[in-house]
Amino acid sequence: MKEEWIVWYRLRGLGLLCLCSLVFFVGAYLANQRSVTASGAADGRQMPLTCVPTEEKKAVLTFDVQKDSDDVQTILAVLEKYGAKAVFFVTDGWAQAHPQELAAMAAAGHDIGSRGSGQRKADSLSGKELQRELRQSCEQLQKLCGAAVRLYRAPGGDFGNGLAAAARACGCLPVLWSVDSEDWKDYGVESIVRNVVENPRLENGAVIRLHSGAKYTAQALEAIVAGLQEQGYALETLTSLIDFSSVFH
Repeated sequence: MKEEWIVWYRLRGLGLLCLCSLVFFVGAYLANQRSVTASGAADGRQMPLTCVPTEEKKAVLTFDVQKDSDDVQTILAVLEKYGAKAVFFVTDGWAQAHPQELAAMAAAGHDIGSRGSGQRKADSLSGKELQRELRQSCEQLQKLCGAAVRLYRAPGGDFGNGLAAAARACGCLPVLWSVDSEDWKDYGVESIVRNVVENPRLENGAVIRLHSGAKYTAQALEAIVAGLQEQGYALETLTSLIDFSSVFH
């Protein structure tokens, strides 16, 4: 009986040791993840921005503007109603086909970001090809909207093959997200709202991904904006929260 107790105590001690080790490594992993999102770099590798380091209760709504987006005016109206700002990532083709909507976004004080030409998948481009395309895209968008364009999101968020570093090399900040509404899954208004306002990754500086042209996004947006503001979040543009002089050094 005594030997059984000794074995039991030894096993319990080993279990506690394993548990402490697990807690340590999980904590280290999360700390590293936080440093990646805050600084945009990890172990010398250039990474896309996923959230903005800030102690203020602010968040950023971002919209990937789809080819067939007939809900942009509705989205802009909701944002204006609540005094909220956002970031709109557009392709050159969409901008050329919808110059009035693009101008309205810029005039309302929203950020305009590039999604490239939309002709080729980002992961099919080399770093030099992306830089050339991105420079042309930003110049084109700036001519159309009258505002500087310094943000880039690869379609689908695919920043493989060194594309994040290539974007930074031509003066564009590569942007992903920390909160995904998953509106592209078309699960309905309630699902979209819940995925944002109840998301465990919703925190100061969160970057929230939405889509124009998705089936339920425009319907869900008012509840999303109201829900975030009720939690105390001010909805700002990325350019108002980021010191670009410290991003490109």
